[in-house]
Amino acid sequence: MGAQQGPVFKPLSPEDPSEVAGQRLLARLGEGGMGAVYLSRTRGGQPVAIKVVRREYARDAAFRRRFAQEVRAASRVRGYHLVAVVDHDSEAAAPWLASEYVAGVGLDEALAARGPLPLDAVLKVTACVARALATIHAAGVVHRDLKPSNIMLAASGPFVIDFGIARAADATQLTTTGGLIGTPHYMSPEQALGDPVGPAGDVFALGLVAAVAATGRHPYGDGGGITVATQIANTAVRPPDLSGYPDALRPLLERALTASPDERITPGEVEALCAGAAERPLDDFGGWLPGELARSLAERAAEVERLVRAPAPPPPASSAPLPPLPPPPGSALAATGRAARPAPPEPPRPKKRSGRARWAWGGAVAAAAAVALVLLAPVVADLWSDDSGAGAEGNEAGESPEDPPADDGDGETPGTPEPEPEPSTSEPEPEPRFEPLMEGQPFEIRAVLYDIIFVDLDEARVSADSDDSDDDELSISGYSDAWSLETTAGISAGTSPEECQDATQFNVMSPEINFDDFADTLPVGTRLCFITTSGNLAQLEITGLTVSGDYDNLYDVSTVLTVWAVNQP
Repeated sequence: MGAQQGPVFKPLSPEDPSEVAGQRLLARLGEGGMGAVYLSRTRGGQPVAIKVVRREYARDAAFRRRFAQEVRAASRVRGYHLVAVVDHDSEAAAPWLASEYVAGVGLDEALAARGPLPLDAVLKVTACVARALATIHAAGVVHRDLKPSNIMLAASGPFVIDFGIARAADATQLTTTGGLIGTPHYMSPEQALGDPVGPAGDVFALGLVAAVAATGRHPYGDGGGITVATQIANTAVRPPDLSGYPDALRPLLERALTASPDERITPGEVEALCAGAAERPLDDFGGWLPGELARSLAERAAEVERLVRAPAPPPPASSAPLPPLPPPPGSALAATGRAARPAPPEPPRPKKRSGRARWAWGGAVAAAAAVALVLLAPVVADLWSDDSGAGAEGNEAGESPEDPPADDGDGETPGTPEPEPEPSTSEPEPEPRFEPLMEGQPFEIRAVLYDIIFVDLDEARVSADSDDSDDDELSISGYSDAWSLETTAGISAGTSPEECQDATQFNVMSPEINFDDFADTLPVGTRLCFITTSGNLAQLEITGLTVSGDYDNLYDVSTVLTVWAVNQP
């Protein structure tokens, strides 16, 4: 593998794919009922994790519909203590999805190995998960399967993961009649009864998680899944006994574990209760985990760094390409497309866009909207567990290899046999080529007062005509006193197109920047990168801020604009 691997990172076996969509796989992270998980990296050196769905699920048209529906829902979610997902393909022969990789450990593993967490750590986990749930719910999504294995503990705090079954509240129900989605031990009463599940169901699950994290004891006992789910369903008749839980946590548990969803505490109230009970600020993660656990996380992070920085390993010598799957019978799959990012809180007008263009794997992996899953090595098997049971093995990368290119005649004698290419499950795709369309062009963006202007970076144009608004990446409103980023944008660490592309995935900005915060948020020297409405990559480097008139929060902004086309042969 080019770097020493510990037990978390397993070398690729001959049965594993060496690539997915042309992206080299570095190691196997785990496997579960629905597929295998692999470590990879972007061209810019960011670790990513890729899940490849099992072959038998790929044949199921209903599974593909559900997969596509769920990734669309999850693509609307981005925020604090949530992990960005960077790519997916629901129409590949073997569907796959990719996300940021965060070096961490599942709460379930931490509890199993080391017992309950200190109370202050429990309060941090509970508060941060509540904040993440507030973001999820604001996007119209319900997690539906919040449990310890879907909460990751990292040095920088906890993260909510696994949106593989999170769906929009109004999404079409695709499960079988009477089927339940979720884990019995962490269901809400309404979920256990088969009733509709809303945001309050996630709060109930969070209450159960907090109780288990603090004591190792489940409020409904240690019975099997059916037994516990039955007891949860009967909460209105027999509430759980909370007398043995810490005094600081009990008020939260009492209000989260009520039978009626309407009477439950909200995520915001959960966070407030945790803040009142905590001895340290909730966002202070310095030494927040016990020493042994913190050391384990540091070792995992170092191991990821070694793998990601090492030269790409060769594919396994005996791996063989797998034949492509035929289209599922009766399938009518929609074309893969990048879903648009959530609209700004107060958009100045409706947009008419179909979504972001699909990108090749290069600087940052970007493509169709994907499920928000952080793929953390210790728990990947659990993240892919499926109550319906696992089937036959299937490790294809999603695309069959093409024939090798013909000999170009450079020094080769006609008739000389070509050496056998290294076997692979897919033909490597060339890395994207960034073709400059505009380089270092001075571009002035003037302040506006009682007006709205629209900025088209593809054309280096500023216009007050709303007819031009469909092609803009940025709008500036003197009514709402804000810059609105109309496409995905992030702050880049450097000037290269690879770094710029990474910024649009791994350092994404809030979609609205208030005038009052502008100079602090985008100071001189900032490189703001956009995915444009034409699918190009634009970098806006701020070179000057000049106060406009008598208003100390209005700036004329001087920039240098560079635009690249991202060409994939």
